Amino acid sequence: MTTSMSRRHLLVTSGAAAAVLATTGLPAPAAAAVAPARPGGADVVLAWNRELLAIVRTAGLQPATVHPTRSFALLHAAIHDAVVATTGTGRPYLFTVDVPGHAAPEAAAAQAAHDALAALYPARAAELAGLLAGQLAAVTPPAARAAGVRAGQLVARLLLGLRTGDGSAATPPVLPPGTAPGQYRPTPPAFAPAAFTHWAAVTPFVLDRADRFRPGPYPALNGARYAKALQEVAATGRDTSTTRTADETVQARFWAAPIWNYWNEIAQSVVAGSRANLLVAARVFARLNLAFADAVIAFYEAKYHYRIWRPVTAIRLAGEDGNPATAGVPDWSSLATTPADPAYPGAHSVVSQAGALVLRREYGPRWPVEVRSEALPGVVRRFPSFQHAADEAGLSRIAAGVHTRLDHEAGRQLGLDVAAFVLRS
Repeated sequence: MTTSMSRRHLLVTSGAAAAVLATTGLPAPAAAAVAPARPGGADVVLAWNRELLAIVRTAGLQPATVHPTRSFALLHAAIHDAVVATTGTGRPYLFTVDVPGHAAPEAAAAQAAHDALAALYPARAAELAGLLAGQLAAVTPPAARAAGVRAGQLVARLLLGLRTGDGSAATPPVLPPGTAPGQYRPTPPAFAPAAFTHWAAVTPFVLDRADRFRPGPYPALNGARYAKALQEVAATGRDTSTTRTADETVQARFWAAPIWNYWNEIAQSVVAGSRANLLVAARVFARLNLAFADAVIAFYEAKYHYRIWRPVTAIRLAGEDGNPATAGVPDWSSLATTPADPAYPGAHSVVSQAGALVLRREYGPRWPVEVRSEALPGVVRRFPSFQHAADEAGLSRIAAGVHTRLDHEAGRQLGLDVAAFVLRS
């Protein structure tokens, strides 16, 4: 079981060593009041988020056994806590840092972002330095810029140090293939070994433990609920399905890329369109990505606790599940390639519901959403709310043939629970 590293409030005076004041659950010490972040500062946050999206989409830059949501959480926690430290407004997620009242929040945010990503992606050092230099050049006066830089450096250094040894660098253990009905085993066409088998043991950022919101046990294989869910994906998610609609096929392909990327893109559009200032932008992205990071830890904990087989395995071997309402289809294949991990709960549903709740809390339940896809370039889908987008993203995995409705429903609840916990913290 893991224990959260979040909410360790440290009071760090300018140039001084850190002293631990409290651990989880105690209110942050008051910071000196300074002028609020200047309007337009959201551009700093948006630029660094776009930079990280470009990094994780570039082959070879993201370590194969380190989940990208960890990087997003580190980036935005650093930005957020640097902004809180230099504005005196808001509650930090990880650190309370005492800095000079004239420190520029934009400089602190930019420096913290740079230092976090430079440590995570040293091969990108030149590009990151260029982005930082351009942002710092726009901050005046020089003394405020220099004070902000020092604050950003300190926050990033403390945050990176805190996450050292959080379990993310562990070698993923090999998961033996299941043999009994219902047990996960590698899936076609590659039959690759299970991925991120170590991620359940990574220390959460905000959750007190990874299994806090673990979904309830998977339904019995010989029951009506299981049979109904399997029949749905067998008909809708097959590569040669005649019951899947043309739009469901588009949905399955549209949402096929890493789901946290979509929601960071959605947040970029919403934050820019709302003309948020630096403090609001930092808060939105920190909440969003801390929720994603912990949701991923939580869903891997559940996936590897239950180790439920994927639809392609369940349908091909349905003759062995003891359910008279299911029948094996040995040549069944899914529309999309099945990810190399157990089915329950569904990752798209977890992350999308977490994203929808965080953004709904900030912008309300009826904010129109326009979504673009890196899997289907040029295609745009529009929704009347964050929840509509989240529902389609989760259900698209049934049409893709890689999840059942059981996975989707458990995933939605897990995402809701994790995001609500982050928002309360």
